[in-house]
Amino acid sequence: MEVILLKNVAKLGVLGDRVRVRSGYGRNYLIPRGFAVSATPENQKAFEARRAELERAAAEALAAAEARKAQFDGLTLTIARKVGDEGRLFGSVGAADIVEAAREAGLELAKSEVRLPDGPFRAIGEYEVRLHLHADVDARVKISIVPGN
Repeated sequence: MEVILLKNVAKLGVLGDRVRVRSGYGRNYLIPRGFAVSATPENQKAFEARRAELERAAAEALAAAEARKAQFDGLTLTIARKVGDEGRLFGSVGAADIVEAAREAGLELAKSEVRLPDGPFRAIGEYEVRLHLHADVDARVKISIVPGN
């Protein structure tokens, strides 16, 4: 199935690219979520008519993500958790806990933007976490997990 991308899609292409994808991926994910339209001559003409509008919206989204990145860069979020004798946590610190710590610091963050490739943290210490704010923008924050009540 060939589709025309309406937004930048990681590891697939950028706005306006005509790409070949598996039918299920196009039909069930890209098209319903507004990332792409099927590559028919009518849709190609409609896309060319809307190209400037879509590029402007993409540039605005990128600028907003860059502004959010500036807020997060160099930030350290402290999370207090109950710990055992060896410094291991009772439970873990995951994406939801990081989002809550960001909200307490006055910053807006979605759970889907937090990337924890090695899973949740289970011991006290300092960790670096990647935030995926936009297809082209990633920010890094430090998470400090300290003993608490």
